[in-house]
Amino acid sequence: MRDIATRAGVGVGTIYRNYPQRSDLIIAVFRRELDATAAEADHLASEHSPATALRLWAQSLARFVATKRGFAGALHSGDPAYNLLPGQFIGVLAPRVQSILDAGAVSGTIRGDIRAEDLIHALTRLADSHPGDADDRAGRMTTVLLDGVIGAPSAG
Repeated sequence: MRDIATRAGVGVGTIYRNYPQRSDLIIAVFRRELDATAAEADHLASEHSPATALRLWAQSLARFVATKRGFAGALHSGDPAYNLLPGQFIGVLAPRVQSILDAGAVSGTIRGDIRAEDLIHALTRLADSHPGDADDRAGRMTTVLLDGVIGAPSAG
């Protein structure tokens, strides 16, 4: 908490007043990152074709997973304070991703039989599969997965 307070430029007491438990702070950061990842899906869907939006959003999700990796010990600690987070993760992201998938299905650029929940789980597992992945295996496997969803190989 001291390190966090120092980085935020506030006193430790301020942190504890706003986040009485360590879990309160972790949940707040998790939700902030989750909301940003969801907003990115909306933004990308409004600015790009469904296929491009999906590829770009997968990168945003990978960044979220990398951020979450630092919290893994806490999130998987069995502390009941974190029990609702997996449901919130899917509940917040799935409707936005499904919207991109549905638009792509209508335009014929994305397979119509893909469920957002399944894709999110697959992308999350790939992004988290190789911590410290200097060779970008996870990125290449994500491209392979998305090529199957989108149905057209990526250029690169």
